[in-house]
Amino acid sequence: MNITQGTFSFLPPLTDEEISAQIDYALLQGWSCSVEYTDDPHPRNTYWEMWGLPMFDLHDAIGVMMEVNACRKTYPQHYIKVNAFDSVRGFETMRLSFMVNRPSDEKGFRLERQDERNRIQRYSIRTYATDRPAGDRY
Repeated sequence: MNITQGTFSFLPPLTDEEISAQIDYALLQGWSCSVEYTDDPHPRNTYWEMWGLPMFDLHDAIGVMMEVNACRKTYPQHYIKVNAFDSVRGFETMRLSFMVNRPSDEKGFRLERQDERNRIQRYSIRTYATDRPAGDRY
């Protein structure tokens, strides 16, 4: 099971050439790229670890791909994504985000329901990779 977060997440993994093309597109739009990684892609974990600083002054994909490959080499069994940030006043938002690396064994998540008094039902998402008791919630 593949974690589906970000653009292109339902497609087969992108090749390095396809990743470079997407980065070039982002840079042509004037967006700044950054690389992030994590070993916990929980849906509520939106702030991953940054690999270096955002690259505000790049004009081609080579520099971003160098950082992607360095991150892949250091963290081969982590999720790695490229973000493209639009810093134009009035937008100042993430315009594009997509995964460029996945671990060889993705654990996935399951939805768990807890029945409480007064017929209240609470739901939580639990990763298969953790050993937390069923009643723990994030």
